[in-house]
Amino acid sequence: MRTPDPEATRRLTLAAGVLFLVTFITSIPALALFQPVLDDPAGYIAGGGADTRVLLGVALEFLLIAANIGSALVLFPLLRSESEVLSLGFVSARIMESVFIAAGILCLLAIVSLRQDDPGAGALAVSLAQIKDWTFLLGPGMVVGIGNGLILGYLMYRSRLVPRPMAVLGMVAGPILFAAGIAVLFDAVPAGGFVQGLATAPEFVWELSLGVYLTVLGLRPSARGRDADAPDPTGTRHPGPRESATQPA
Repeated sequence: MRTPDPEATRRLTLAAGVLFLVTFITSIPALALFQPVLDDPAGYIAGGGADTRVLLGVALEFLLIAANIGSALVLFPLLRSESEVLSLGFVSARIMESVFIAAGILCLLAIVSLRQDDPGAGALAVSLAQIKDWTFLLGPGMVVGIGNGLILGYLMYRSRLVPRPMAVLGMVAGPILFAAGIAVLFDAVPAGGFVQGLATAPEFVWELSLGVYLTVLGLRPSARGRDADAPDPTGTRHPGPRESATQPA
C-alpha cells in the first residue's frame, strides 16, 4: 500500500478539520432552533407554530450528518495503518450517530405535520419530542463518546497526528461522556442537567481543538518527518525507503 504524499495528506487533514468545524457550525444552531418545539411540543402544534424555524434546523442537521460521515471517511486513509479494525469502527460509529440524528429529524418533521394536519394531537407531539430527546442521548450523547472520543483519541495517540496530550483528552473525554449518558439513561442524573453538561465539556473541547488543529496546522512536523526506519512507540516498525520501493503498490 502506497503512503500518501505530503500534499495529499495535507488535503485530507484540512478536509477533516473543516468538516469537524462544520459539525459545530451546524449542530449548535440547530439545537437552538429546535428548543422551543422540544420544550413545549403540544403548545407548538396548538399555536401558530414556526415551521420555517424547524425546517431550517432540519436542513442544518442534514449538513451535520454529511459532515459527520465525511470527517470519518477522510480520516480513514490516514488512520487505517494504525488499526484498520478501529478505523472502521470509527467510521461505523460516525454512521451510527448520524442514523440517530436522522431518526430525530423524522420526529421533528412529524411534529410539523401534526401542527398542519391535526392541531389537537398534542399528546402525540409530546411523545415524538421525547423520542427526539432519546435519539440525542443515544447518538450524540453516547455513540460519540465511544467513536469520536475513545476510538478516535486512541488512533490519534498512536498515529501522532496531533500532540499526544490532545489525544489523551479524547481518550478520557469519550468514556466520561458515555458514562454520563448511561447515568441519564437510568435516571441517575437529569437529562440536560449540570452533571451531563459538565461531562460533555471535555468532549466538546476535544473535538473543537481537533478541528482547529487539523485545519490550521495539519500533521505534526514530528509525524511527517519521523524516521521511517525507526520503530514507533507502539512497537510497529515502519519500512524504510528501500523496503517500501520493493513492496507491491
